[in-house]
Parts: sequence; structure tokens; C-alpha cells
Amino acid sequence: MSALQILGLSRDDGSAAAARAARRLVRPQAPPRELDPLVLGPAVALILLGLVMVYSASIAVAEGSRFTGNQSTYFLLRHAVFLSIGLGAGYLAFLLPMRAWQRIAPWLFLLGVVLLVLVLIPGIGRAVNGAQRWISLGPVNLQPSELMKIFVALYAADYTVRKLPDMGSFRRGFLPMAGIIVLVGMLLLQQPDFGAMVVICAIAFGVLFLGGMNVKVFGLLIGVASIGLSLLMWLSPYRRDRLLNFMDPWQDPFDKGYQLSHALIAFGRGEWFGVGLGGSVEKLFYLPEAHTDFLLAVIAEELGFIGVAVVVVLFAILVQRAFAIGREAINLERYFSGLVAMGVGMWLGVQSFINMGVNMGLLPTKGLTLPLMSFGGSAIVSACLALGILLRVDWENRQMKRGVGS
Repeated sequence: MSALQILGLSRDDGSAAAARAARRLVRPQAPPRELDPLVLGPAVALILLGLVMVYSASIAVAEGSRFTGNQSTYFLLRHAVFLSIGLGAGYLAFLLPMRAWQRIAPWLFLLGVVLLVLVLIPGIGRAVNGAQRWISLGPVNLQPSELMKIFVALYAADYTVRKLPDMGSFRRGFLPMAGIIVLVGMLLLQQPDFGAMVVICAIAFGVLFLGGMNVKVFGLLIGVASIGLSLLMWLSPYRRDRLLNFMDPWQDPFDKGYQLSHALIAFGRGEWFGVGLGGSVEKLFYLPEAHTDFLLAVIAEELGFIGVAVVVVLFAILVQRAFAIGREAINLERYFSGLVAMGVGMWLGVQSFINMGVNMGLLPTKGLTLPLMSFGGSAIVSACLALGILLRVDWENRQMKRGVGS
């Protein structure tokens, strides 16, 4: 008796079964995804949650202000418009090859420097609350420091690739870039925008370090930067007051510690699961800038510890994937693309960390928004641009691994 008979199969049945097994073995695998879902998913979730929370945090302010026409949806509609512009800009950024981004990186950086100069010129720059950070463009305001964050990531990556053989040299590799960043920092301090200066310096020198800067030089840089930042904070009366009051906001809760004390009250009221969406009390004219710098405090009050934890995890995934995409690009010998991806990761990581630290009372109060979530036209557009470039790096990595492109 044959093996086929023992199994209860005829020869025809056995041939058909063998053919089906062979087809299963040679069946083509599903094509790999074109885009990383661990970039798209968290980014979309943060954007949508931000849209909901901006509306929730701003509704009382919008209804109670003549500037907004007492329209409760004023900030929601503007935020939606900025998001639409940002997503369109991000899509166009995705369509542009990284070779093209590398060619225009120095020109974009030069454009950013020119905008930082223009914003300081009376009649061109617009001052709000004592800070001259905006250029009025009719119904909207442009904040050059937000665009400079992506411009400096591109320029630092291009500079590092061009100077790769000299990155171990203090004079030829580090010093020229340091001089340029000091110039940018001085322009930002004139606005003043100390928070943006910290983020931009972190992006620039972080990219240089990842690109091969000498470890001893980097250590010296960290020491000098720490001393410089400490002096800037101590020699400026309002920065010194912020530093001292952040350590104990309850010492002056009705004046210098007002923002932080109300942010901490919002966190305390939220407990584990929050008071419910729309139920915040602190957003009712108690917590200043609730829909911009202190959006996380409203999230904490309405969605509780769980809501804040979700936001932290989403940012952590996004930053981790940016660095993973960057490492993959470098492994494929696409050094500019890899450094840009890591620069975007540093930007999102550093700025979100500072914003969260300010909201929780871990850092002195600074005027930095929560990326992808807070209200602000220039911030949303620049963040969407950065995401478009990051997705482009990932897409080109996948194409190269398939043997398509170079």
C-alpha cells in the first residue's frame, strides 16, 4: 500500500495537495508598508487630540473676548485652518527628495536669519506682551523662530556632512558652526525668546555631536553652555524672578507664581481620570495661555493622569521612531537624511520635554508650545513640515532597501 493510500488520498488528490503546498511556499509576501505606522499613528493622534483640547481650553476665553467677536469656536476654526495649511505644507515637503532638501538647506537657513533680523525692525516686527517675535502678514502672524527650528536641523545636517573629515577638529569643524549659532542666539535674545534659543542650540549641537563631534569638545561645549545659560538667567531680572518663583510658586501665588500655581492646581484636580472633557475650571480665566503654553495642564485637569500619560507615550514613540529612522538612513550611508531625522527627533523631544516640565513645575516658566498640539499657526506649520521631511526619509529608506532609487 502506498503512502497516498494510507493517507486516504488518490494520486490525483496527492498531486493537487502538493501543488497547493508549492503555491503557498512561493506565494509573494505582502509588500512592506510605504510609511511607518509608528510615525503616522502617534502624530495623527497628537494632532487630533490637540484639536479637541485647544477647543476645550479656549472656549471660555473666546466667548468672553470682544477681539474674537465672542465666538466660542474662534480659536478652534483658526487652529483647523493652520492645521490644513500645515498638513498641505507637510505633504509638499514629503514630495521633495532629500537631495533637494540638502541643496536648499543653506539658503533656507539664510532665509531664517533674514527673518530673525526683520522681526526686530520697528514697523515690521509685531510686539505682544513685551516680546517682539512676530511678523504681521495680514490676518495671520509669522513667527520666524518656529521656522528656524526646522531650518537649523537641515543646515546642521548639511554642514556636518560637508565637514565630516573635520568634525574631530575644534577649529575647522566646531568653531564655524558655533559662531553661526551664537549669532542666531543673539538675534533670538533680542526678541526676547530664550526658550526658542535653547531648543535651536540643542538641535544644532546635537546634530553635530551625532555627526562625529569630538567628545572632549562636546563636553567643553556643555560646560560653557551651562555657565552661559545660568548667567543669562541670573543677570536678567525677569528670568531670575521666574527661576526663583518656579522653585516655590506658592510664595507669591497671585503675581509671579500665578501661572505655575494654577497649572499645579489643574494637575491636582485631575487626579487619575480627570474631571471630564470640558469640565476644567482653571481654563475659565484662571490659567493664562491655557490653549497655548499650558495646554497640558488643561489635559491633566480634564483627562487626568491617564490622559497626560497617553500624551507622554505618544511623544516618546514619535521621538524613538525618528531616531530609529535616522539610524537606518545612516546604515544605508544616507548621512544627511539620517542626521535630519535625528534633528527632528531632538526638536520634538526637547521642546515637548521643556513644555511638560514647565506645566508640571519641574522647569522655570518658558513660552514654548507643545508641538503638534498647542494653538499657534507658525508652530503647527513648522511641526507638520518636519513630519513631512521625516516621513520622506523613512520612505526613501524603504525604497532603497527594495533596490529602488539611490
